[in-house]
Amino acid sequence: MKIVVCDPISPKGIALLQQRPEFNVVVLPKRLPEAELLPIVADAVALVVRSETKVTAKVIEAARQLRVVGRAGVGVDNVDIEAATQHGTVVMNTPGGNTVTTAELTFTMLLSLARKVPQAHATMVGGKWDRKLFQGVELQGKTLGVLGMGRIGTEVAKRAMAFGMRVVAYDPYLTEERAKAIGAEFAASLDDVYLTADFITVHMPVTKETKEMLNATAFAKMKPGVKIVNCARGEIISEADLIAALESGKVAGAALDVFAVEPLPADHPYRKQANLILTPHLGASTEEAQEKCGIEVAEVIAGYLLTGEVRNAVNLPYLDAKTYEQVKPYLPLGEALGKLLAQLTPSSADRIYITFGGNARLLPNTDPVTRAVLRGFLASSNLKDVNNVNVRSAAASIGITVEEKKSDEPVTFNEWIHVQLFSGAKKLISAGGTFFGSPNNPRIVRLFSQSVEIPVTGTLLLLNNTDKPGIVGHLGTLLAKHKVNIASMSLSRDTVGGLALTVLSLDSVPSPAVLEELQKDADISNVKVVKL
Repeated sequence: MKIVVCDPISPKGIALLQQRPEFNVVVLPKRLPEAELLPIVADAVALVVRSETKVTAKVIEAARQLRVVGRAGVGVDNVDIEAATQHGTVVMNTPGGNTVTTAELTFTMLLSLARKVPQAHATMVGGKWDRKLFQGVELQGKTLGVLGMGRIGTEVAKRAMAFGMRVVAYDPYLTEERAKAIGAEFAASLDDVYLTADFITVHMPVTKETKEMLNATAFAKMKPGVKIVNCARGEIISEADLIAALESGKVAGAALDVFAVEPLPADHPYRKQANLILTPHLGASTEEAQEKCGIEVAEVIAGYLLTGEVRNAVNLPYLDAKTYEQVKPYLPLGEALGKLLAQLTPSSADRIYITFGGNARLLPNTDPVTRAVLRGFLASSNLKDVNNVNVRSAAASIGITVEEKKSDEPVTFNEWIHVQLFSGAKKLISAGGTFFGSPNNPRIVRLFSQSVEIPVTGTLLLLNNTDKPGIVGHLGTLLAKHKVNIASMSLSRDTVGGLALTVLSLDSVPSPAVLEELQKDADISNVKVVKL
C-alpha cells in the first residue's frame, strides 16, 4: 500500500510507517504544485499532509485508490472534505498533538498584549529606552472570554485561572455543568462574553456560523479597550472591521497567529498597525508538537489501513479497535440483509428502518452495521464506488432516509438485526438475521414475516409453491435435470396446504431456461434469483 508524505512531519512518524512491510512510504522532498502531485498520488492509498499541501477535489479524483488522508495538526481547511467523503476517503486529523503548544502560544499572546513586550523589544533593538510608552496591565483580576471550549480552549482557561483571571466561556456545545467542572463561568450567548471580557481569545473552527463572527457588530458590543487573541483560524475575524476597531481605540490591541490568507501579504494593512502583534502561524511550531503530530498521524493512518480502526476522523464516526472487534461479526450479516432486500423489493424504497435487538442493542456503536446494511442495499444500484465512508451521503443523494432503533422488546434470538424497507408510509419488505452458535455463523432467519434459514453468501433461488406432498422432490428433479446442485434448503409455510416460501442455496446460477420452466409450473410462483 502506497503512502505519500506530502509535507514534512516528524522522522519518528515516518519511521513508524516505514517499519510496516505492508506500506510503501514515499516522502516528497518539498511541497509540490497540484499538477506535479497528481501523477504521484494516482496509486496512493493514503496521503499525509500538514497545512501546506492542498488536497483538492482534483487531487482526490486523481487518487483512485485513496482510502485515507491524514492531517498532522487540527485544521483540515486544506482538505476538500466533501470531495473526500463522496470519494469514500476518510479524513483524519491529530487534535491532541498541538493542544498544549497552541494553548501556550495563546497565553504568550495574552501576556504580550498585557505587557506590550514585542513593541518594547523593538524599541530596545533600535537603541531606545522608552519605559513610559509601555505601561501595561496585570492579568490578575481581569476577565478572559474564551470562545470555544474544546481541548485548546480548556487548556487556556486552566492557565488563565492559575494567573488569577476570571474566565467566562462560550461554546454552543458547552453545558453549564461542564463549565463549572472546569472552573469557568458559563456564558449562554456570545453577548455575555462581549459585555464582560477584558481579553477575548478564539478557539473555534471556521464554519458558516463562525466565519467573520468577530466583526463590527461584535466589536461594538465589547468593552472599550478590549484585547483580542486569535490562534485558531484567521477567517473568524473580519480583517477590515478589526483594523477599524483598532484605529478607533475600541479594541486596544490584538495578537494574531492566523490569517485569512497565508502567508500574510507583504502589503497587508495589518503590518502597519502598531497595536497588533503578529506571528506566522506558530501554533503548532514546537519540537514536542511536531513529534506528537507526526507520530499520531502515522498511528491513525496505520490503524485504519491495517485494522479498520477509526480515530480522529472528521467525516466518519469514531471507531476504536476494541469496538471494531465487537461490531465486526455483524457487518457481513448487515450487508447480506441489505443485498437481499434490495434484490427482492418490488418498488423503490425511500426509507430504511433498522432495529437492533437482543445483544445487538448493547453494541457501543451501531453506525458501522448500519453502513454495512446500506452498502449491501446500494450494491445493485447505479451508484459507483460506494463504501463505508460515503454510503450515508450516497443513500441520501437518491432520496433514502435511514432510521435506527435499539429495542428492548423480547426477541427469539440472542442477537437480532431487523431491516424494513418503506415507500412513504407503506412497508415493502423486511428481513431479520442472527448468529447460529457463534458470531462466525451468521444467518438470515426472517423474510416476508416467515421463518427461514439462509446463509449470508452465495446464490439463492427463492420461490413460492403450493404446500403439497412431492413438491420438494419435484424441485430437486427439475434442478438436477439442468445440472444445478442444491447446497441447502429452507422451507416455510403459512398454513398446511397453503402457500410455502422455499429458499434454495445453489452451487451455481440457474440458467434462464431453468427459471422459465419453474415459472410455467402451476404450483410455483414469484421465482427470484438473489446473489449475496
